[in-house]
Amino acid sequence: MPRLYISETEKKELETRNGALQFLAVLEQIEACKSGPPPFTSELIKQLQYRAIVGIYSCAGEFRTGPVSISDTEHEPPPWGQIPELVDQMADYLNQNWDLKSASHLCAYAMWRLNWIHPFFGGNGRTSRACAYLALSARWGFRLPGKVTLPDHIVARRSAYINALKVADAAWAQGQLDVLALEDLVESVLAAQLVDVLGQATGKSNFS
Repeated sequence: MPRLYISETEKKELETRNGALQFLAVLEQIEACKSGPPPFTSELIKQLQYRAIVGIYSCAGEFRTGPVSISDTEHEPPPWGQIPELVDQMADYLNQNWDLKSASHLCAYAMWRLNWIHPFFGGNGRTSRACAYLALSARWGFRLPGKVTLPDHIVARRSAYINALKVADAAWAQGQLDVLALEDLVESVLAAQLVDVLGQATGKSNFS
């Protein structure tokens, strides 16, 4: 994956800037959903990935054109030729189940399915968490409060996150959709985010 930055310092600066840009894009979509249909399309997902890695790698905004591997798991992502159809199916599932499934289910599904497809050479994890936060907030109709948001809390609980993804992968390998472990993690993270909000209000935040 050809890189565009020239030093590790520049890379870290770009990652910080891009993270902010991706988050702003998610907030824009949350606002748009208040008066419009569910947001998910392949183009939106590519745009969110573009925001995450533009200036860092040359694959920004494009589906991968070759195989990839994922650390910490035995899951082998599908061939790159299947990616457009799989991402469309993922978006369709989210949109068609928008009023039928809970916000935590849609969030968990988006996070797992994008990781399972692994449609990009880079930025898959950041984009999956951004999509998950978008699904959660847009389904509820408002941006969730708190300085430390769901994507940050998920990163801080990496071991639980990876294990929950593995449970969903194993179920899918048996022909079943089961993201309950991820839903439990999402709900636990939400509780932590709301505790942080209370801490900010009382001056006792753990994330000051």
